[in-house]
Amino acid sequence: MTAERAGTKFAIATVNGTSALHIALLLAGVQAGDEVLVSTLTFIAPANAIRYIGAWPIFIDAEPRYLQIDPAAVVDFLENECHWQGQDLRNRRTGRRVKAILPVHILGHAVDMDPIMAIASKFSLPVIEDATEGLGARYRGKSLGGFGHAGCFSFNGNKIITTGGGGMLVTNDPEWAARARYLTTQAKDDPIEYVHHAIGYNYRLTNILAAMGCAQMEQLDPFIEAKRAIAGRYLEVLGTLPGVKCPEEAEWAFSTYWMYTLLIDEQETGLDSRGLIRALASQKIQCRPLWQPMHQSPAHDSFGSPQCPNADVIHRQAISLPCSVGLVPASQERVIEAIVSLLRKQDAPAGHVDSNGY
Repeated sequence: MTAERAGTKFAIATVNGTSALHIALLLAGVQAGDEVLVSTLTFIAPANAIRYIGAWPIFIDAEPRYLQIDPAAVVDFLENECHWQGQDLRNRRTGRRVKAILPVHILGHAVDMDPIMAIASKFSLPVIEDATEGLGARYRGKSLGGFGHAGCFSFNGNKIITTGGGGMLVTNDPEWAARARYLTTQAKDDPIEYVHHAIGYNYRLTNILAAMGCAQMEQLDPFIEAKRAIAGRYLEVLGTLPGVKCPEEAEWAFSTYWMYTLLIDEQETGLDSRGLIRALASQKIQCRPLWQPMHQSPAHDSFGSPQCPNADVIHRQAISLPCSVGLVPASQERVIEAIVSLLRKQDAPAGHVDSNGY
């Protein structure tokens, strides 16, 4: 079912999305000491998966409109910050081999894949799509996960469909698919004897969770409709507020709006994103900041990465609103009314009460 939705020939179930990323990197031939270009604005999982192998993430900035990895920054880094040394493409600053590109489709929207695939082809670099937040989303009419050499999905509890935990690796390459099945099942070589010719991993998805996933996949389209309806209502009201930037959908994309994330310009609103999060929490409305950009993470070394100023601004301004498929209209209206009230209070002169009583 997942292969059909992703438009690929093969799909290999895994225990979670991180394990799918780990296996995909191994399939791509990434080795200890190599470098992998990856989004800096992402949950930490892809950066961790790179380090599991002993390779190094090179963090690439986000573009400010759709918040995805910036294709122009990928191209600039490969064209101007790397050089050929024999058969290897190497980072001029670190001297390490650049081995793969791992773009992360965040928040249910697609990365602009055409320029990334073009530069990857020029430098013979495999592309691994982290589509863990992008199931059901599309780029130029085609589902995410099938553009790169492999794509990875997650069925964690917060994803658009869930098995509680779980993941999937998809690919069109039969050799990659066979190798993925082998590595995710402890690399067992004989159906009877316990013989192993490689280091394998216990990354199998259990049958019970797989059955749950099959039932969940039947609900994917209604879930996407619910997400898009929630996004539409937020945009209708919050998109009119000064200093509030609602998510945009590119003309070449179909977004699932997996996580509805606003950018709050504190200069215009008089309230920063963290202040708004705290104020909403006081009204028992839970919102979240976006992930700390990976180039800021104490867990990861950003040496050799270019500057990422856009991600720094996005991180400071971002707030993710309640947007579960189970969010009922009355609850969404309460969120909207609270945000409108809080931001209008920042604009109003002392002692002023507007026509709505806020």
